[in-house]
Amino acid sequence: MSFDPKDFRRALGKFPTGVTVITTRDADGNPIGMTASSFNTLSIDPALVLWSIDKGAYSLDAFTKGKGFAINVLRNDQVELSNNFARRGEDKFAGVDTRDCTNGAPLLPDTAAWFACNTWEVYEGGDHFIIVGQVTEYHYEDNVGSLVFHNGRYAVPESHPATQAPAESLQARGLLGDYLLYQLRQTLNAYAADFYPQLSHFGVTAEEWRVLTLLADGEAMTPEQISPFVSQPLKELADTSEWLQEKGLLQVNDQGFRLTDKGQQLAAQLLDKAVEHEQKTVACLSSEQQQALKEGLKLLQQSFAG
Repeated sequence: MSFDPKDFRRALGKFPTGVTVITTRDADGNPIGMTASSFNTLSIDPALVLWSIDKGAYSLDAFTKGKGFAINVLRNDQVELSNNFARRGEDKFAGVDTRDCTNGAPLLPDTAAWFACNTWEVYEGGDHFIIVGQVTEYHYEDNVGSLVFHNGRYAVPESHPATQAPAESLQARGLLGDYLLYQLRQTLNAYAADFYPQLSHFGVTAEEWRVLTLLADGEAMTPEQISPFVSQPLKELADTSEWLQEKGLLQVNDQGFRLTDKGQQLAAQLLDKAVEHEQKTVACLSSEQQQALKEGLKLLQQSFAG
């Protein structure tokens, strides 16, 4: 059975994965690195892990013929590092302060965890090779969140609301129920769970919605400009743009991405729906409280941004 490759990737994207950068050195000792979400555990005793590499990858020989590599598990604030090592044709290690593990592979700074591996075996796997490594040393940081890839975009892991105590019991315990992080997380989870399913009525996904509404003002934007706003790596953004082009909603030219007339009309409808949903959601607040909420959140974002 044959599948539409983009649609198949979208189905696979329903399974969340972590984001790693795999590093090694080529035969001349040059550092090599690539972003990969195919990392997985295989065995505890012996300590084996695996990942897969596309047979068309530029760094194929360095990984399949080399004796070792390192798995760098990225923190949830290392999106730019992930994007950097997903690019082609440039010095990915420029400006990155690395050190070598015992097998000589570069270790990236301040990651959530890393695993130094000796190559155990390389197996055929369709259009990929499966590389199995035996872990020789590792390190991890406590209380650090890891970067996640889900539904074609970057995400962060959060506790599921169903695993938490009811709000009333937390409030009875004082600070925890009134804690800002808890309140923000619960509100975000509830808001997204209520809004995103409504997009199916318009025949678009959440990823397509973000691109459409971002371009709703009619101005063209390049993929590099769009990527940070929609939390999609360039490769996945290319898939999203192809879907939107096939639907007649987007046109791509030398200036970048621009909506078609049909896309503009749909984007306007989506924005109207978003505003309607927001107004319904915050109807329990006075207009002064709504304004204070938004201004307060903006100030908090600015404070974290430094």
